[in-house]
Amino acid sequence: MSNVFTLKELEELTGAQLKGDKKVVIRGINELKAAKTDDAAFLANPRYLEEMKRSSAGVICVDKTAPMIDGQNYLIADDPSRTFQQIAEAFLKSAETPTAFSGIHKSATVADGVEVGEAVTIGPHSVIDCNCSIGKGTVIYPNVTICSGVKIGEGCTIYPGVVIREGCIIGNRVILQPGAIIGSCGFGYTPDSAGHHIKLEQVGIVVIGDDVEIGANSCIDRARFKATIVGQGTKIDNLVQLGHNVELGQDNIIVAQTGVAGSSKTGRHVMMGGQVGILGHIELADGVQIATRGGVSKSISKPGPYRGSPAIPLDQYNRYKVLVRGIEKHVKRIEALEKRLKEIEEK
Repeated sequence: MSNVFTLKELEELTGAQLKGDKKVVIRGINELKAAKTDDAAFLANPRYLEEMKRSSAGVICVDKTAPMIDGQNYLIADDPSRTFQQIAEAFLKSAETPTAFSGIHKSATVADGVEVGEAVTIGPHSVIDCNCSIGKGTVIYPNVTICSGVKIGEGCTIYPGVVIREGCIIGNRVILQPGAIIGSCGFGYTPDSAGHHIKLEQVGIVVIGDDVEIGANSCIDRARFKATIVGQGTKIDNLVQLGHNVELGQDNIIVAQTGVAGSSKTGRHVMMGGQVGILGHIELADGVQIATRGGVSKSISKPGPYRGSPAIPLDQYNRYKVLVRGIEKHVKRIEALEKRLKEIEEK
């Protein structure tokens, strides 16, 4: 990292309250166990309290309830994880080097008539087909393919290997991580009289709202007729599959290897853990949370946490698990009672 900060500067940057020596210099970030005297670290989980006490970190981001040791430096905030993130991003920004490419690279292929806004970067070997528009300040990295009729908003970042197919609409400040595929054909076939699978053409598009991030190698299918929609502020992890005509609400969180089948809809602030499976043509209400590997086969109308396959409310799931853990004891008890009953009947 190419820059350093005093604790006074970090206090001003983060808005946290400093307890300690304002002149101490911080040169990097690290975890509590490995941090050195010129590193910043943070405590966000009480189970790491002992590590914090032994840490050599130059400053530790903590909340107001954390026990503090004399002689140690602390940045005290309501959200120490966020404070630490601000520090990490400050170091990252100070260490960034400008991209080697600006403007439209000579090896990029941009069709005649494409509307390119101010300060747009298009990297080497990227292809922009006809009737597209690209908003101000968007950065398109090398080897990106954008098919005809695509509309991309302002301030987007599109990393190498992304494909955006015909007619799709990308909002402002959208981030597409490497290998994301937007607008691939939905999985639809119908059998003919001989049992052969005949492809159903998918003639819709994908619409992605503002401030969305799509993870690496995730695939979002175009709609069969209208639009597959990803709502504003939604964040999608790597290796996620959204089927045709799916509609995700605002500010959803979808974690890796989750699949949402066609025509399902979610409300606002829905969360899905890793490897969740959502059946097609169902709806999830605002605030529904599906734990890792949950399987949802019916619509859920009440907010809150759910777990299991089929997914059920978390408190109900936990009660079942308690019963299952004790099942061997119950089986032995039933067997003993049956044996005793048989002995009584035989007398």
